[in-house]
Amino acid sequence: MLSAPVRLHLVSLAAQGEYDVGTLAERVGVSIATASQHLGKLRLAGIITARREGRRHIYTVDDPHVLNMVDQIFEHIAPDGSLAPDPPLRRRPPHTD
Repeated sequence: MLSAPVRLHLVSLAAQGEYDVGTLAERVGVSIATASQHLGKLRLAGIITARREGRRHIYTVDDPHVLNMVDQIFEHIAPDGSLAPDPPLRRRPPHTD
């Protein structure tokens, strides 16, 4: 579920606070429809929770296991707090026949 960068970003934001879909979509840089689809999948997987506040849904991560997992992911891919660099290109071995 978290292999998609958009979903990982949504979960990371929801782990830091409570947001509506419009705010999450804007912060992640996707349309509201795209954010909504990803949030639906994350909710079905039990990673994100939502509650209704008037006409809006407010999304958050409140499961300590998920919070720990998100922390571990970012410690692994960006231990200094920055985004991890792209992996080095692997050179293909020369083709021999």
